[in-house]
Amino acid sequence: MIDPELTGRTPLGTAPPTANLAEILERVLDKGIVIAGDIKIDLLDIELLTIRLRLFVASVDTARRAGIDWWETDPALSSRAARDALAEENAQLRSRLEALESGNGAGELSAVGGEERSDG
Repeated sequence: MIDPELTGRTPLGTAPPTANLAEILERVLDKGIVIAGDIKIDLLDIELLTIRLRLFVASVDTARRAGIDWWETDPALSSRAARDALAEENAQLRSRLEALESGNGAGELSAVGGEERSDG
């Protein structure tokens, strides 16, 4: 009889080996899995509500390979992104202050509020 480990096949009458939860999770995170679905609520052929759900389950490395890295640039999720956003706002405020102090700031748009200001 041929050894099943050498051929990768199981003998007739036996079940293939089952993978444990850790192995399945490792495969899913390594390859990634997409779950998609739509929920629609209609009343008398009038669409009242549509919810589109898209779920991508993967490891961070797999998501990066897929071009997904929004958590790195969202200030609510990344302390580095929050620091970068704060530093950018600080630089804008400093340049605005310098322009106002030098007398060149009249009529410029505010970098923070977006309101037009004038000194007179």
